[in-house]
Amino acid sequence: MIFQLRIWRLAIASLILHPLRSLLTVLGIFIGVASVVWLLAIGEGISREAQRQIEELGATNIMLRSILPIEELSEDTEFWVQYGIKRDDVAALLKIPSIRNAIQIREAKRECHYGAITIDGHLVACTPGYADAMQLKIAEGHFITDVQVHRRENVCALAAGAARKFFPVENPLGKIIRVRDVPYTVVGVMQPRRPMAGIGGSIAAQDFTNDIYIPLKTFWQRIGDRVLFVGAGTRSGEEVELSQITFQVATMDEVVPTAAAIRRTMEKLHEKEDYAIVVPLELLEQARTTKLMFMVFMGLIAAVTLMVGGIGIMNIMLATVTERTREIGIRRALGARQSDITRQFLAETVVLSIVGGVIGILGGLTCPWVMDLVRQLLEKWAPQAMANLPGTVRDVTPVIVSWSIPLAFVISVVIGIIFGLYPAQRAAKMDPIEALRHA
Repeated sequence: MIFQLRIWRLAIASLILHPLRSLLTVLGIFIGVASVVWLLAIGEGISREAQRQIEELGATNIMLRSILPIEELSEDTEFWVQYGIKRDDVAALLKIPSIRNAIQIREAKRECHYGAITIDGHLVACTPGYADAMQLKIAEGHFITDVQVHRRENVCALAAGAARKFFPVENPLGKIIRVRDVPYTVVGVMQPRRPMAGIGGSIAAQDFTNDIYIPLKTFWQRIGDRVLFVGAGTRSGEEVELSQITFQVATMDEVVPTAAAIRRTMEKLHEKEDYAIVVPLELLEQARTTKLMFMVFMGLIAAVTLMVGGIGIMNIMLATVTERTREIGIRRALGARQSDITRQFLAETVVLSIVGGVIGILGGLTCPWVMDLVRQLLEKWAPQAMANLPGTVRDVTPVIVSWSIPLAFVISVVIGIIFGLYPAQRAAKMDPIEALRHA
């Protein structure tokens, strides 16, 4: 026991004699271990954010979206392009036994006014169930009601961002905003809602900041199905009855069969594929699979970094063996066995690896704070670059994976043993006589 302690004490003392060399060797292991923790934390953060957004769509929901077919974009397209989900489709789709509810939505971009304040609002015509489906929470007042939808009342609920822009100091409730000269009385204000990134190519990124929620039947009566777009010297229009229907089923087992039934029904009702079906449950499974692949990829990158650190250890230890040739000869002449020399040099590499591993873990634990600092600096010095990043990446919060810490430490020690074994054996196999002759 005393002999073993002496070996470790000598190993530490030998490394202290060459602090710069030891520091540079530890640096390689530090970078490798810290990169393992960092990459896995960033990957876990991105994955959780993507899964959160998909889960917010509802694991028992099926979303049917209106999309403009590619062929409608040709030069021969008529002025008014008619496509998407029809009101008559709803009755046919509700005949599917497993569907418990269908939330109809119509969306449009509109300029909205209150006094001298104008914002580019995102008008969302819906029914009361939309708030639950999109996990919208009330801050003041109430969301639109079934009675208001049935009576086609001119009322609206404002997203937190729209309310803040329209009424920075006033209480929004009871105030009247105008959408193309049509007055809408504010009956509710929603709590702030995090934006959602685009999912699956069929659901565009959604920012709830400027949302204005009105009764669906009010939209049909006041605005109608046609939307006119006026550009620089061009005019075009589209006619869409419904932007989206969110179907809800009782259990997750019914999701996939119901989605297949919806597709079969829509194929009978529509000659062209001017719709898209998005199943959040399937997207969630894909996200989980992608997470595993991403973690493996990140792990491989970190493993390469650790290999580079291990090669650095081997180089340093080989140089140390050459420098200490005479010392090795003296120890052999005094009775040290080959196994003693091997243990001595192997102990030095393990000490380097342990020190590098511990410092690397401490550095890895700073990932969330460093990422937050980098985000703040980029928002200050490169706001445009930050704005162009996908929301999932821009808002990612690294999550330290608990098992990455012991894994990184064990790997660092194993790397030290593997890459230190050859220099240690080379030192042990030296001829004592030739070693003593070394100047």
